[in-house]
Amino acid sequence: MTFRESFIQELEAESKTTRKMLERVPAEKFAWKPHPKSMSLQQLARHIAEIPEWIELVLNTKELDFATAPYNPASINSNDELIGHFEKAYAKGKAALEKAQDQQLEENWRMRTGEQIHFTATKREMIRTCFCQVVHHRAQLGVDLRLLDIPIPGSYGPSADEMNF
Repeated sequence: MTFRESFIQELEAESKTTRKMLERVPAEKFAWKPHPKSMSLQQLARHIAEIPEWIELVLNTKELDFATAPYNPASINSNDELIGHFEKAYAKGKAALEKAQDQQLEENWRMRTGEQIHFTATKREMIRTCFCQVVHHRAQLGVDLRLLDIPIPGSYGPSADEMNF
């Protein structure tokens, strides 16, 4: 199995778990934050929803420069819009992987803000980072949902809520 094929398989599997988590995010709690330095529930959920689209960005560009491409988050006002945003990002990421060539994965990719280089890595490493970012932020979302007393779905097996602990 090639890295590209493995990434497609992983994207499909992780997206099932991500979708289950995002479906639990209540719009009436979008403004809630567990701490003043934390993202709001809406910001965190939107961020998780958009990460699969980064795969397309990484595969089809050489870099992201925040100085010339500032972040403009999508307007998300309901759970349906959140899920729709995720589904579009997932479809774009998966389509980009399906079209990619394995040699593309070894090309370098860079993230910067003007002259400040945040990091340079291969596109393969960046796609792996996208998956890690989803898992990391999904765990944050799980803590937030737990603090709001919203049952957590299982990720890699049943959750305590599903086991009725």
